[in-house]
Amino acid sequence: MENAGGAEATLAALRARIDAIRRNHALEHATVAVLLARRGPLRLAGRASADGFAIVGAVDPAGLEDAAREALARLQAGQSGLAISPLCGTNLAAGACLSALAATVALGAWRGGGRFSGAFVAAALAAVAGQPAGRWLQRRLTTRADLDGVEVIGVRSRGGRLHTVRTRVAVRDAAPAGGRA
Repeated sequence: MENAGGAEATLAALRARIDAIRRNHALEHATVAVLLARRGPLRLAGRASADGFAIVGAVDPAGLEDAAREALARLQAGQSGLAISPLCGTNLAAGACLSALAATVALGAWRGGGRFSGAFVAAALAAVAGQPAGRWLQRRLTTRADLDGVEVIGVRSRGGRLHTVRTRVAVRDAAPAGGRA
């Protein structure tokens, strides 16, 4: 039975890591939204990890840290819409997968002339569905807007265009079992 306990511990660690990535993905989106609102159009890319997120682009590290702290405060205040971004790669992936699936189904189901034009139309319609499907996936799978206890530790920049925003979940003083502190 030792293996069952080890497997449970491994699964719990994996869930905790995925949860941290989802939270940081939400904070990444919110931070980019704050930066865009402050500075207008920017060419940025981001990637979440369990201990924060990276931003690639020409941004001032101090301004990035300030934007991340504002984004965190806004998410913690209930502005969960900031976690969902129309610029997220999830939208692109959803559109690509839906288009490939639609074209494959159309090619397999269509007989005779017009087979390729039918597949093209099916793929194009599926691509349009990619944006709302991507937002749905962000809400349900790839982001988590509940950032209770999350803190921004700081920003580290390398090469002027690669910035890493580090986060952690604050450790709270917990009362021992029985309710006494």
